[in-house]
Formats: sequence, structure tokens, C-alpha cells
Amino acid sequence: MDSLALFLATALLAFALYWFVCILGSAEQKGKRAINLSGGSISREKVQDKYKQYWSFFLRPKEIETADKVPHFVDTFYNLVTDIYEWGWGQSFHFAPSVPGKSHKDATRIHEEMAVDLLKVGPGHRILDVGCGVGGPMRAIAARSRSNVVGITINQYQVDRARAHNKKSGVDNLCEVVCGDFLQMPFPDSSFDGAYSIEATCHAPKLEDVYSEIYRVLRPGALYVSYEWVTTDRYKADDPEHVEIIQGIERGDALPGLRHYDQVAEIAQKVGFEVVEERDLAKPPAGEWWQRLKMGKIAYWRNHVVVSFLTLLGVAPKGVVDVHEMLFKTAGHLTRGGETGIFTPMHMILCRKPMS
Repeated sequence: MDSLALFLATALLAFALYWFVCILGSAEQKGKRAINLSGGSISREKVQDKYKQYWSFFLRPKEIETADKVPHFVDTFYNLVTDIYEWGWGQSFHFAPSVPGKSHKDATRIHEEMAVDLLKVGPGHRILDVGCGVGGPMRAIAARSRSNVVGITINQYQVDRARAHNKKSGVDNLCEVVCGDFLQMPFPDSSFDGAYSIEATCHAPKLEDVYSEIYRVLRPGALYVSYEWVTTDRYKADDPEHVEIIQGIERGDALPGLRHYDQVAEIAQKVGFEVVEERDLAKPPAGEWWQRLKMGKIAYWRNHVVVSFLTLLGVAPKGVVDVHEMLFKTAGHLTRGGETGIFTPMHMILCRKPMS
């Protein structure tokens, strides 16, 4: 009887591991599975070396503000993290305020749809997704507005993933994805009826550079909305804990440096935009955006065990476990940033390009 119980327990454990690794998909039940984790476009044997190169970037602070160095650095980051993001988080690489009675997926969609509602666009309009990732927001916005959405990301692996998701979702007739640098976009002047960026322009060394490019490609009178990662009025540069939190966020999310919230409107106006509205979408009555990180701590540890096991077996390339550990630590810094109120990932600014 004991032998039978041991056999059944072992069989159940083996099935549970098989289900979690091979069957369970991403947080949205579509996309990556644990058994398919990779280093994006990086070859398997170079993932660990690329991770070490990424981390060494922060040991050379002068390069962090050098525009020609940052795009490669950000591209490397997204090669390393894209599969893990899709597997553990979903296809929308951003936060959203929690909404009572709504799932994380629904709260995310509501947050994305708000952006397109602010733009006042509809069928026949052409809008730009600045830093589209694998296209989660793009698909939600295209489905709601029926506008033609063009996304740009610097990472070719994300382009390929986004195109595959668009086709699977049946919105590839409305969505186009381009590989390129949003600091030098391959689009003609005045070619879009609107634009949005959701937690993406934080990767720009200088915000005015990306805002200038967005201003250039918008038609006169068109609107642009951005959800920015910034420090708030509660941040104290002389508080060691505050500094540690912000630096932890920067290191774990490939950021050249977080800006203070009061710089955003000034920069937008400097490049020519009229500021229509500006507010922090994370402030009450909005629900705590970092709750998803806190509630996921058990899942993070569970996932880390799986990633470590897959790496040990040679299924996942060496280095993936290091990337997962980095993201776990970064989640702690993000949580503390939210709890202390010194950081927000959704400082919203709505701008208009003047008619003349």
C-alpha cells in the first residue's frame, strides 16, 4: 500500500511538472511556455555572456547617457527578457491600476483603451505605437478603435513575436510592426493621425529626442498620449532608501535614468507640443498598480525553481536563470517604489501638435 501511494504521489508530481512546464502558457494563456524560454535573437551559447555585458553597462555610467550606446543596450535587454515577460506576465509589458472585480487582464485592457479614447481616433485613422513590444496594447487599441496601428520596436525578436500574435488574433489587417529606433523613425513627416506610448519612452536617454521624432511624424492637430515612468514629488534625492529603490528600477529595466515628473510637460512644450492634460493615473482613487507584483511573490519563486530546473537540464540556455533572478529583484524595487509613492509608471501626458 505504501509503495502504491508513493507511486501515485510521484506520478502526480511528474504530471504537475509536465503541465506547468509544457502545457501552461503565459499569463494570458497564449504565447510562451516555460519549455520554450530563450534569449530572443541571442544564440543559446551567448545568453549568459550577453547578460553579463548588460549588467556591466551600469559600471560605465558615462555611456548610460550616450545616445548611440543606449539602443544596443535596450535591444540586448529585450532579447533577454521578452520570453520571460510573455511567460510570466502576458503580452502587454506594462502596469495598470487594479480595478475591483476585474482581472489583471481586464484592468490592463481598460488602461490601454483609455489611451486610444484620449486620442479620439477611429476607423480610417493611422496611429503610431511608440515602443510596441510584442503588441499587446496594439491589439487592444486596434480592436477598440478599428484604426490602423503601426508599432515600432528596436528589437527584431519582438517584431516577429508581435506579427505572429497579430495574425493569431485576427487583427493583422489593422496592425503593422516595424523594427527601428524611435529616436530616428523611418516614417515621413506628418504621416500619423495620432500616437501613443505606454511605458516605453523611459528608455530614451533624452526625452526631448523621442518627443521631437513623434512631433515630426504627427499631422498638425493630431494628439499624442504617453504613460511615463517618473519619480514623484515624494522622491528625496538625499534619502538613501529612495536612491536605492530608483537605481534598482533603472538597473533592472534598462533605463538610462528616470526623470522627475515635473520635467515631462516642460520637455513636451520645448519640442513644440501644446499640453492638453497631465496627471498621474496611479493616484487615488486608482487601485494599487504594484499589487500584482506583491501577490505574485509565490509565483515568482515557483517560476524560479522551474527556470533553474530547465537550465540544469539544458532545456533553457544558461543565463536565463540569471535574468529571471534580476527581474525578481527588480519587482521588489518596483513594489517599494509604489508603496513609498516615490515612483509611478503611469504619469499621463496628453499633447497636441499645433495646426500651424
